[in-house]
Amino acid sequence: MDGWITARVLHVLGVVLWIGGVAMVTTVLLPAVRRLKAPAERVAFFESMERGFAAQSRITTLITGVSGFYLVHRFGLWERFARVEYWWMRAMVAVWALFTLALFVLEPLFLHRWFIRRAQRAPESTFLLVTRLHWVLLILSLVTVAGAVAGSHGYLFGPAR
Repeated sequence: MDGWITARVLHVLGVVLWIGGVAMVTTVLLPAVRRLKAPAERVAFFESMERGFAAQSRITTLITGVSGFYLVHRFGLWERFARVEYWWMRAMVAVWALFTLALFVLEPLFLHRWFIRRAQRAPESTFLLVTRLHWVLLILSLVTVAGAVAGSHGYLFGPAR
């Protein structure tokens, strides 16, 4: 199998596992956590589930980033980042950078501790905030995926050259 085919397969699998995981956390895990009665149960349950997902997300975002960079470099697609109709290329990098920053920098440095302290103090508003943030990230991710699939199959939004 050619290197670019392997990279594309890894890229798509990485995105499926990563964004699929975000969808599962947003639409299934967070609502389940909010239904638990005791705030201590909420924090413990969410923390145990999120820890495993964070590890998966770190691996899949790394695979997605490396394979995406390889594909852009291999096919010389750098000029697409300057063209309006390839907005989804910039969106892919932006969504990837946002998640990578959160997973590799913000979460280990302070986000985890902030969540625990805030959830113990104000569980309802903390889970509402976390839920809203997850919905924003999921919607941004899904719009980006939809744009990337359409764009990579020839449907360009904007002036084609």
